[in-house]
Amino acid sequence: MSIPEAETLTHRLILPRDANHHGTLYAGALLTLALEAGYATAYRAVGPSANLVLKRVLDLRCSEPVPIGRVVEIRGREVYRARAQVVVALLGTPLPDRTRPWVEGLMQFVQVGESGLPEPLAIDPDGFDPSGLAPPWVPLADRARKLLAIRA
Repeated sequence: MSIPEAETLTHRLILPRDANHHGTLYAGALLTLALEAGYATAYRAVGPSANLVLKRVLDLRCSEPVPIGRVVEIRGREVYRARAQVVVALLGTPLPDRTRPWVEGLMQFVQVGESGLPEPLAIDPDGFDPSGLAPPWVPLADRARKLLAIRA
């Protein structure tokens, strides 16, 4: 499968240390994995000048248990950009014999300066065109805008 240039692809083998007492991916390990995939996606969107911090997890939904020994794949894409922030969406490639993503997420990252305060992105905040998003990213971009409005 070919991944579009704007997407980031992360792979991870689920090990026993990542599992709960049911032998499936533990929520804490899921958060770590999602944050790593989210940061990599945001970094690629911003470029080498990125000095990002996680502002908040807007949404994270795990819909399938992931057993030990499974290699999971998470696709990431920028879905929103403002003056000093970028929001990325994450989609877990469906597990074998499944049709829907095993995880969906939205994470908001902020560019910070030496003082630790928000600083404008080096890239043009208006350079991101949401009309260029294709499925499956459109519903996640819509959800991100709604959550940003609610949780402002």
